[in-house]
Amino acid sequence: MNFNIKDKFNKELPSDPVLENSRRQVSESCFSFVTPKQTSKPELLHVSPEMLENLGLSETDAKSEEFLNLFTGNKVLTNTEPYAMCYGGHQFGNWAGQLGDGRAINLFEVEHYGKNWALQLKGAGETPYSRTADGLAVLRSSIREYLCSEAMFHLGVPTTRALSLALSGDEVLRDVMYDGNPAYEKGAIVCRTAESFLRFGNYQIFAARQDNKNLKRLVDYTIKYHFSNLGEPSIGTYVKFFKEVTKRTLDMIIHWQRVGFVHGVMNTDNMSVLGLTIDYGPYGWLEGYDYGWTPNTTDRQHKRYRYGNQPNIGLWNLLELANAIYPLIEDTEPLETILNQYKIDFDKGRLHMMRSKLGLQIEDDNDKSFILELEDILHLTEIDMTIFFRNLSDFNKEKTSHGLNIITESFYKPEEVSGNIEMRWFNWFEKYAERLKMENISDKVRKDRMNSVNPKYVLRNYMAQLAIDETDKGDYSLIDELFTMLKKPYDEQPEYEKWFAKRPDWARDKVGCSMLSCSS
Repeated sequence: MNFNIKDKFNKELPSDPVLENSRRQVSESCFSFVTPKQTSKPELLHVSPEMLENLGLSETDAKSEEFLNLFTGNKVLTNTEPYAMCYGGHQFGNWAGQLGDGRAINLFEVEHYGKNWALQLKGAGETPYSRTADGLAVLRSSIREYLCSEAMFHLGVPTTRALSLALSGDEVLRDVMYDGNPAYEKGAIVCRTAESFLRFGNYQIFAARQDNKNLKRLVDYTIKYHFSNLGEPSIGTYVKFFKEVTKRTLDMIIHWQRVGFVHGVMNTDNMSVLGLTIDYGPYGWLEGYDYGWTPNTTDRQHKRYRYGNQPNIGLWNLLELANAIYPLIEDTEPLETILNQYKIDFDKGRLHMMRSKLGLQIEDDNDKSFILELEDILHLTEIDMTIFFRNLSDFNKEKTSHGLNIITESFYKPEEVSGNIEMRWFNWFEKYAERLKMENISDKVRKDRMNSVNPKYVLRNYMAQLAIDETDKGDYSLIDELFTMLKKPYDEQPEYEKWFAKRPDWARDKVGCSMLSCSS
């Protein structure tokens, strides 16, 4: 294999002078050098063909012993120095101090087709930032991350990506639901990739320690390699940098809302400075259309990271990033202006997004109230978000009485759609028909537009769990089936029609299908 290695992060930024791999506080350093743990019997389960191409590799390369050993941690490429990044973060609203890559080890950076890719193993062993954990990952969480990161990319959502999924051959002890019943599970490793894995927390840790010297070094480095269009580092450039991060973060979250994705753990250490969806832990997809839903058992009581609150948390996190880089600017006004603009831009962006989901392009002053009315109705009885918006594209504005028939498949309890609820649907469909006449386009054109933003297939939790269960038995075919289907989420793909279905009853309360913990 011939990689075009272009390591920068571990060449240009300050490293931890202590080479011992022991848990400790690491100061005045952006990272610590660390070697992946040797695995006993690695086995490659799946590789992304698109990511192979992005890195300049072939499918033949992926079948080699070298590939297997490299991306399961058993080999370190010559002239490369793996490392774990140091960062802090706010977890569930509270400052947690130093966190860092506790189970992620960065291998090296590759440049191909003019783009930079950092390659990182998740689950390859302990680092100085592992705290009380072992730095390993289990099969279930690794399958979820591998499938979802690639699925999100094809949905058009900014995201980190994944190159490979492998079994380590080792057993890992985990307490899945934090209920005092730990059990051994199959260990696994994902190689994930991104232009960079820099997070809000990378900057926060230096600000918290009043280490302005290294804070500046890291921000300048970030601008040099990832925001070079903003110009040379200066106070004005730092402001523009924050503005761009804010814009990217908002864009990402609006995409989440569009497809019904709930991250589950929007801590500041899980927020990419590049506006990428990062760290696929207890994420989930809206089954019932519910603003209050969160997939995270840890967040069950307060629901801080619920679907409807994701835009607000994005703003909260950005405020903490603004506090972190303030020492480089020493003026609150431009930062406050950008944060205030976020609220305005979100309202505009969300309205535009909802219009697109409904097939509306012409702006009308009544659209906001029209959409709010729809959302109120969607909360009256449990209704599947994905199926509802996908099937709504079949609506015929000349046959308003057929509206309910078109969306019946999306109701979990269709018998509840009677009386007042039924009447509200009829009234809304009449308004929808009138609104569509303003567009002056055919129903077919509108259908195509709607189907380009409303996916037919998403990685529902029960689907991932089925793949996990089958893989645990030694059958890897479902991973490939879902991986292939999710590459074309907006296409009809009749051969996969069985996956265009509501969550089955058996999955409603099953561990891994409804609520998930952070245990992985």
